[in-house]
Amino acid sequence: MKIITIVGARPQFVKAAVVSRAIEEHNSKNQDNLIQELIVHTGQHFDENMSDVFFEQMNIPKPHYHLEINSLTHGAMTGRMIEKIEAVLIKEKPDWVLVYGDTNSTIAGALAAKKMHIKVAHVEAGLRSFNMRMPEEVNRILTDRISDILFCPTETAITNLKNEGFDAIDIKRVQCGDVMYDAAMYYTERSTKPDAIAEGSDFVLSTIHRQENTDDKAKLVSIFEALEEIAKQQKVVLPLHPRTTKKLQNFGIETSANIQVIEPVGYFEMIWLLSNCKSVITDSGGLQKEAFFFDKPCITVREETEWVELLHNKVNFLVGSDKKKIIDTFNHVNTMNIDFSMNLYGTGNTGALIVEQLVKA
Repeated sequence: MKIITIVGARPQFVKAAVVSRAIEEHNSKNQDNLIQELIVHTGQHFDENMSDVFFEQMNIPKPHYHLEINSLTHGAMTGRMIEKIEAVLIKEKPDWVLVYGDTNSTIAGALAAKKMHIKVAHVEAGLRSFNMRMPEEVNRILTDRISDILFCPTETAITNLKNEGFDAIDIKRVQCGDVMYDAAMYYTERSTKPDAIAEGSDFVLSTIHRQENTDDKAKLVSIFEALEEIAKQQKVVLPLHPRTTKKLQNFGIETSANIQVIEPVGYFEMIWLLSNCKSVITDSGGLQKEAFFFDKPCITVREETEWVELLHNKVNFLVGSDKKKIIDTFNHVNTMNIDFSMNLYGTGNTGALIVEQLVKA
């Protein structure tokens, strides 16, 4: 069996590495039924940190193809990706194309494969924010509809697909758990303290980067005023995204010494921060889950989240950008005895389950 894996951003490499390791394990035990995986990096998110050291430290296979497509509009980027991915598929003739999440790389890989009658598997299928203004929502919905097998991380994802009529569509759906849980468990022992953080410090971890927050001055001011109030009670550590840095400067928003602004961190450092913080305030989708993986309450400064099971189990709290609501929720969370014992994202064997299903299909 030959699989082409399409990825376009650093988080997708981390997710794909989970399945790549499972493929290696399968091959070590099944010499007569080997799987060949070739990785295609579209280049969607240019990341200077993705050097050879990144792949070596993370134990991630290096891409076999690098398409170098970035810094374009959504339409131009997706169109060019389809064209170049199609050329790779014509050359390699895979049995499966494997895509992850909800980026332009995801939908481009799925479309290129489907039009060539190559089977498509979608990891992180069935997630919905129900906000069609998000490009990611469009990408994930369309990818789900044209895939041949959907690997769903949660029961909520399975339910979303059922509600959309997938019972009447010949697409296999598998609730397999979350590859990011596998990754978090695998990399925990490699976590690294950021140099700027004092050992044993008591802090709240915050990340703010989503366009709907950073591009709206009123929202950004409200969020940072709330962080300033919270920082009077407990230090806030803020790895600052370049987009947010630029917007803060443009809007004339300054932070006090109570907020420790640090450079963006790598995955190993983020795991350390998650392991050692008291709570999380974020607008990141992935960090909401990772906070749960490390038993940390999360306050989400968005109007919606794809990870609604975290809300239902009262480990994540959706507050939007309202200053008072952010502060009140933080104070309330500090008094709560939160139960993190529920199993929401599998048991850490998602990669193996995905490989097992692809072999069976």
